[in-house]
Amino acid sequence: MEAIRWFGEIGLTDVALVGGKGANLGELTTARLPVPPGFVVTAAAYLEAVSKSGARSRLARLLSGLNADDQASLADTHKAARGEIMATSIPAEMADAIANAYRRLGDDVAVAVRSSGTTEDAGDSSFAGMNASFTNVIGLPNVLARVKDCWASLYGQRVLAYRAEQHLTEEPAIAVIIQKMIFSEVSGVMFTADPTTGALDRLIIESVFGQGEAIVSGRVEPDTYILDKAGPQLISVRQGRQKFKIVRGPDGADLEQPLDDGEGERRTLAQTEIIAIAELGLRAERHYGTPQDLEWARAAGVTYLVQSRPITTLDAQPQSEARPAASAAPTLLLSGLAASVGRASGRVRILTSPNQQGEFLDGEVLVAEMTSPDWVPAMRRAAALITDGGGVTCHAAIVSRELQLPCVVGTGNATTMLHPGQEVTVDGRTGKVYSGAAAPITVQRPSQPLPEPVSPLATRLYVNLAVAEHAEEVAALPVDGVGLLRAEFMVADALSGVHPRRLIELGQQDRFVDAMSESLLQITRAFAPRPVVYRSIDFRTNEFRGLQGGEAYEPHEANPMIGYRGCYRYTDQPDLFNLELDVLGRVADSTPNLRLMIPFVRTAWELERCLNLVQAHPRAAGLPVWVMAEVPSVAYWIPTYAEMGIEGVSIGSNDLTQLVLGVDRDSEVCAELFDEADPAVLDTIARIIGACQEAGISSSLCGQAPSDRPEYAEKLVQLGITSISVNPDVVHQVRDIIAGAERRILLAATAPWRSAAPTISPRHRLHGFHGRS
Repeated sequence: MEAIRWFGEIGLTDVALVGGKGANLGELTTARLPVPPGFVVTAAAYLEAVSKSGARSRLARLLSGLNADDQASLADTHKAARGEIMATSIPAEMADAIANAYRRLGDDVAVAVRSSGTTEDAGDSSFAGMNASFTNVIGLPNVLARVKDCWASLYGQRVLAYRAEQHLTEEPAIAVIIQKMIFSEVSGVMFTADPTTGALDRLIIESVFGQGEAIVSGRVEPDTYILDKAGPQLISVRQGRQKFKIVRGPDGADLEQPLDDGEGERRTLAQTEIIAIAELGLRAERHYGTPQDLEWARAAGVTYLVQSRPITTLDAQPQSEARPAASAAPTLLLSGLAASVGRASGRVRILTSPNQQGEFLDGEVLVAEMTSPDWVPAMRRAAALITDGGGVTCHAAIVSRELQLPCVVGTGNATTMLHPGQEVTVDGRTGKVYSGAAAPITVQRPSQPLPEPVSPLATRLYVNLAVAEHAEEVAALPVDGVGLLRAEFMVADALSGVHPRRLIELGQQDRFVDAMSESLLQITRAFAPRPVVYRSIDFRTNEFRGLQGGEAYEPHEANPMIGYRGCYRYTDQPDLFNLELDVLGRVADSTPNLRLMIPFVRTAWELERCLNLVQAHPRAAGLPVWVMAEVPSVAYWIPTYAEMGIEGVSIGSNDLTQLVLGVDRDSEVCAELFDEADPAVLDTIARIIGACQEAGISSSLCGQAPSDRPEYAEKLVQLGITSISVNPDVVHQVRDIIAGAERRILLAATAPWRSAAPTISPRHRLHGFHGRS
């Protein structure tokens, strides 16, 4: 067991032993960058100490069965675990090693004693900031006491709650850094790329008088310096308002010392000092090979680096525009699920109902508890979207991706934490919402149609659409047609949020048919002669109650996800379905590439009734008809559906997953359970594809899985699926994956030893593919 490791002996390969902070201090030291001397009490030392005291097994029992929502239980566990640590003696040999190392730093020298978690500051910051750190620690007894305090911070209430939320079961361990204190006159942070714009050619320095705790806590507004890396050259200065600094007090503890007027009004750094600090940052970035977030301290004319970690919030589309008035380290307001990439800024507009969309102004940030198809008119005018609820497969996320609208869902409390008129920046790539405005991240679109691929695929690649706005642009992609056109979004968009039944009552059926036909024709004409598979309106009562007049027509259901929707609703309300068939008949007369797809088909008898309505319609009769495979019963009924004349089956993996696993796809509480790569889901998909092959009809998949995890497409190809439909932004990536999968199948047929099938990587573990192959 190695109880002590000096900074010069460790690096990034030693994270498991010395933690993320310790590993980075070692890395900086070995790169010959100026780092205050120090050593690490290893994670192995902690484990040995609790093993020898007998506390290790008792701590393990305390961690079993944690409930993140039971605050009383978490508090009791924290108290009991801390008691175990405090009762643990540091073994004599280990205490001697710490004592000898401490004496090498100096006689009763002041040190910082800092926790170094084995899961933070090395690219994964899950526990960052949750463990204890102490400054100005003097004398061996105090050093040993602070080491135990750092050990005990493994069992803080926040840490325990996080472990429970993340379902972490591995045994925790922690290392402790002991480093000579720098009594800094000025200190701060430095980003070797702009974390708000993603600009890789910019370097940001923030600085305060005294020790860095003032800037970390956010209690002091720092000076902000923006530099061009070329040089480096100072571009802009923003002087902060500082009323105090943190210094070492007479008793060795941190002390807040007020700044006099003269000191508070001057800049913390001269230009030559700024350039020197920037050059250290560039040296660190070159050593790591990636942009860094560094902490630094300056004393007696020397600048020291006291921490480094990778910047984890950079965007894929960096911008080089300087923002002199913006803070380099923006205030994080909210975190949620990254639903649609891009960054945009605007003023907050909180809406509680789609009926309030008239209040919404172009370019505002739409904030709502959750959106549904009837929110589309406001969404298309928004700069960005933030919701309290939802997951990455909710309607807000799906439509935002299609509208190229930055979106963060599942924040939990955006509608209460944000304020009307507040300026915010929404980063849809990281799932973060910041205060203030930042430069937008733009998406580069093709200026002309892309050429068709030289080598066509045996597996057709379709694209998913919801609105007509980008039809021509998407049609320029190398796709074989539209595999899923979501009609309910078109209804909300084309009819400005009016419920179709309200139009029927007002005798305005023509308004419905005209508006819907116009939108649909934009898509069918753009893709002609390639097929467009139109999924008929999948009314769900909770979503369409929000349309104008919807309260009068939509019943209240406890579980609308499995309620009055899809095929059964058409048979129960044939007048509404016939109105939709009027649209399809008119469009099919002009563009015969249209297909009808019926959603949420549960049984054969309801499908038969629905098909009778189609065949009885004077203009829609003869339309090729597909069905959605969202309900697991479809795997049983496919032979019967084929006999009825169904031409194809398209697997809706979002709904299929929620019904196979019994998980509401829109629930942020149960988001961890929603896994389209679960063996049970994959087995059901395999059965559906196999049944389609046996029945001689087409099989497709139009859910979110291949768009989020394109490797999913490879398994579908191996199973013999006819087509796959994905979001426009991943067309090229999925096309390459399909081509590679088909090549491997051919290789396997001629030289089996040269083929290796990949696995799908679900959220928490690797699953084999349980199903037909």
